[in-house]
Amino acid sequence: GGDVRIFHPPASRFDGVIGGPPCQVFSRLRHLNPKCGEKHGNLIPEYERCVREATPAWFIMENVPEAPVPSVPGYVVRPELVRDVWCGGETSRLRRLSFGTRAGQPLRIAYPALCRPDPDPAVLAGGGGMRASVAIGGSHKRKRTADGRHRGGPCDGPRAPLSVLVRAQGLPDGFLHDAPLTAEGKRHALGNGVPLAMGRAVARAV
Repeated sequence: GGDVRIFHPPASRFDGVIGGPPCQVFSRLRHLNPKCGEKHGNLIPEYERCVREATPAWFIMENVPEAPVPSVPGYVVRPELVRDVWCGGETSRLRRLSFGTRAGQPLRIAYPALCRPDPDPAVLAGGGGMRASVAIGGSHKRKRTADGRHRGGPCDGPRAPLSVLVRAQGLPDGFLHDAPLTAEGKRHALGNGVPLAMGRAVARAV
């Protein structure tokens, strides 16, 4: 819960470093909101510093596809785009995982042979993404207007209940029931988290 800028990990203590610096400054929302990411800014350099100081055997940085790939002297970084549904999850969440090792080993994720062709929208920290109409109705079909254009869609309508977001991330019901967070804080925690199916697939690959 402290400030990463004054955090210094001990050297040669950790085998690996896993982190996801704030993504807002690189997210697509920044094109609509010029203040997006203003709170944290770019903290990827702090992540890189922590890796340098910890000197692990490997590291993984999770972020949006548009974020810079981390660069740490002595490590070869292999970035890879991973989508939740490809890992057996339920959503379309797409993230770039940058895997760094001294020898440059790739992160070989074992994807299932089949995945659902109509994933749910990603759970987002900012309140977008999954909506009640999609989560409860289970349909991505959009109605057409008289001139044939689509009307509405997965991001229209009221926000999905917290319980639906928990399940969409692959977590058990009541996962955040005892968490000391507000309802909005829980939404942010879920939206900032990696879906369980994706996390497990990455852990197996490591």
